[in-house]
Amino acid sequence: MNALTAVARTLPAGGAGRDVPVCQVSPAELPDTLARLKRGEDGVCYEMLFDLSAVDDAGRGGGFTVFYHLVSLSANRDLRIEVHLPDDSQAIASATPLWPSANWYEREVYDLFGLRFEGHPDLRRILLPVYWEGHPLRKSYPGRATEHGPYSLPPERYRELMATYQIADTRGPGEHEDEYVLNIGPNHPGTHGILRLIARMRGETIASLDPDIGFHHRGAEKIAERHTFHNYIPYCDRIDYLAGVANELPYVMAVEQLAGIDVPERAVVMRVLLSELFRINAHLVWLGSYGHDLGVMGPAFYCFSVREKLFDVMELITGGRMHPAFFRIGGVALDMPEGWRAALDTALDAIDGSMGEFAALTVDNPIFQARTLGNGQYTRDQAIEWGFTGPNLRCTGLAWDLRKTRPYCGYEDYDFEVPTATQGDALARTRLRIEEIRQSLRIVRQAADRLPGGPVLSDRARFSFARKAQTLEDIETLIHHFIGTGRGMGFPVGDAFFCAEAPKGMMGFYVVSDGSSQPYRVRIRTPSFPHVQAFSWLATGGQLGDLIPMIGSMDYVLADLDR
Repeated sequence: MNALTAVARTLPAGGAGRDVPVCQVSPAELPDTLARLKRGEDGVCYEMLFDLSAVDDAGRGGGFTVFYHLVSLSANRDLRIEVHLPDDSQAIASATPLWPSANWYEREVYDLFGLRFEGHPDLRRILLPVYWEGHPLRKSYPGRATEHGPYSLPPERYRELMATYQIADTRGPGEHEDEYVLNIGPNHPGTHGILRLIARMRGETIASLDPDIGFHHRGAEKIAERHTFHNYIPYCDRIDYLAGVANELPYVMAVEQLAGIDVPERAVVMRVLLSELFRINAHLVWLGSYGHDLGVMGPAFYCFSVREKLFDVMELITGGRMHPAFFRIGGVALDMPEGWRAALDTALDAIDGSMGEFAALTVDNPIFQARTLGNGQYTRDQAIEWGFTGPNLRCTGLAWDLRKTRPYCGYEDYDFEVPTATQGDALARTRLRIEEIRQSLRIVRQAADRLPGGPVLSDRARFSFARKAQTLEDIETLIHHFIGTGRGMGFPVGDAFFCAEAPKGMMGFYVVSDGSSQPYRVRIRTPSFPHVQAFSWLATGGQLGDLIPMIGSMDYVLADLDR
C-alpha cells in the first residue's frame, strides 16, 4: 500500500470544518496522483478541485510549496496534496486536463509567485497587468508601497504599456469575416463592478468570451503578512463586502483551530445570528441588483428598503453596518445591547412580510421568467468540474451546504432546510436565493430564542484580548492588553484551514503560522473566482442579449473575485 492509498483509506468523514489531511508527493508523481484521486482508484473519488495555490517557503527552509485542495462530495472528505519545489526553475504539470477550473488558479500562482505549469493552455498574468514587474506573494517582494522606489514612466515605457491593451486578431485568412470584438466594461452596470468582458461576436452570437479581472485587486493575502492575527480581521469584511461578518467567521475559526481555542456558547450563537443576517443582506442586494440587470426597477427599491432595517439591527449590535469587524479570535467583541430583540423582530417581520412582493416582482413575473428560463443552464457534473458551490451548485439538484453536510457553530441543532432545484438555469438560481432568505429567517429566530447566558469571549489570555472593564481593575491585565494590541500575540507554529457556507458559496481561509504574531501566509478561497471563470464556456454560443441575465444570476462580487 502506497502512502497516498493509506491516507485516503484512513480519512475521517468530513465534519465541523476540520483541517484536512495532507499528502506530499514529488513533481513527477503529481499528474498520476491527481488522476487517480479524481477517478477514485484509492477508494474515494475527489470530484472537485476546490483550491490550488502556493506558499513561499523562503522563511522556513527555502523553495515553494504548491498545494491542491481536493473535495470529495460523494464521500464528504477533503485532501490536500502538496508539492515542494526547491526553486522556481522547475515547472510542474498543469491540472487543467483533469479539472478545467485549474486554469485560473494556475494563472494566479504564476502571476503572484512566478511558478510555471507545463501544459497550461494560456499561462499569463491574471490579477496584475502584463507589464507588472515581480511576483507580490514572494517573501522577497515588499509589502508596503513606501518600500518601493519612486515611480517613473518614460515615454518609451508608456508606449509599451499602451501596446498591451491591443486585442490580437485570431482570425485566419478568409475565416469569419463578420467577426468583431466587443468590450463590455470595465465600467458597466451589468457587470456588478469593475470587470471587463472581451467578447468575440458573430452577429448577435458570442463566439468566445474572455473575462479580464484584477481591476479590484487589493492584495488582501499579502496584507495579512504585515498585520497581527487580530488586526487582520477588518480586512476580512471587505473580501465580499456584502457578506460582512460571514467573511470573518472562517478566518477566526481557522485561527481558533490553530491555537486550540474554545469559544463560549453565547458567542457561538451570536455568530450564527449575525452571519445569517448578513446572508439575508447579501441576497437582498443581489436580488435588487439582478432585477435592475433585467430592466426591472421595483426589486431594488423593495430590497434596499428592508435591508436598511437590517442595518439598523447590525448597527445596534455591532456598532457598524456593512463592515462591523465584530468577531474576535475566541468570540465576539461585545455582548448584546439593550433592546436588541425588539429591533431584530421588527426587521425580521418587515422582511418576512415582503417575501411575496419579492417573488411577484421577479420569479413570478412573466417577463422575468422569459429572460431567465433556460439561460445559463448547466448540469451537476459541469458545476462540480468548475468548482461551483453555494446556490450555483445546489440549483443542479445537489443539496451540498456546509451547514448541513459539515455542521459548525451548532448548525446541526437548528431546524432549517437546504433549498435545491434541478433546472440549473438563471431562474432556478433566483428561486433558490429567495427561498434561502426564508430559511435564514428561521435560523435567526431560533438563534435569538436560544441565546444562552455567559461570556462572549474566551478567557485564554495568551491568545485573546482582555475585556476593557478588566483592564481598568488590575495592572497585569492592562499590560497584556497593551502588548496584545500593539505588537500582537505569538500563535503556535502550524497551519489550519476552515471553510464556511458564505452567501455566495464556500468561503475558506488557510492560515499558516511560523510562531510570530503575524500570519506567515493567509490563503483566501472565495466562491466568485471559479464562478466567474466559468463565464467563458457558459456564454459561448449564446446571444448577447442573454449575457447580462446569465452572469448576474451567478451572484458574484468583484471584491470577492479579485481579493
